[in-house]
Amino acid sequence: MSWTFERERCALIVVDMQNYFVLEGAPLECPDARMQIPLIQAIISKCRELGVPIIYTLHEPDPACCPLEAGMTPWIMEFGALAGTEEAKVVDELTPESGDILVSKRRFSAFYQTELELILRNLKKDEQPVDTLIICGTLANVCCESTVRDAYFRDFKVVFGTDINAAMTPEALNATIDNMYFFGRAMDCASIISALEAGRG
Repeated sequence: MSWTFERERCALIVVDMQNYFVLEGAPLECPDARMQIPLIQAIISKCRELGVPIIYTLHEPDPACCPLEAGMTPWIMEFGALAGTEEAKVVDELTPESGDILVSKRRFSAFYQTELELILRNLKKDEQPVDTLIICGTLANVCCESTVRDAYFRDFKVVFGTDINAAMTPEALNATIDNMYFFGRAMDCASIISALEAGRG
């Protein structure tokens, strides 16, 4: 089924653009995420201008909450973006502003045992509820794609930014973009901004 989205029913999800993943020399540095900061700034700015809610996710793992993940990816726990550390903060170029929402998550998906769905269902109580999520951030094939899939399973429309989501390799990013055939719609940043300005996409 084809679908369109309406600006008034969109929210922007900025996934894990934290020092731990983005800064040069960071433990789990994704260089392409750093390169995409100007485009992510552009879509954040447009969403602020048009009144589209902005939600940042913060990956803050805890071995007590996710022992399997701790065993499989010990470097995340050892060096990690633990809650309250500098590594866990959103990079300075994308610092959240008053009115933005921050969601802490323990696992890859921003929906798994977080308050994200509750927030989205209640963001616009007196208006049309949010039904479309625009996803940007890192890592595209891990936390971003996990969030996309869980959003789809909850009947949210998903717009995945092809040039505002970063992975460690082009192959990993392209595989996730290919998966959008099943779970959402892949669009570049300029096209998303144009659709938001037009009010429909």
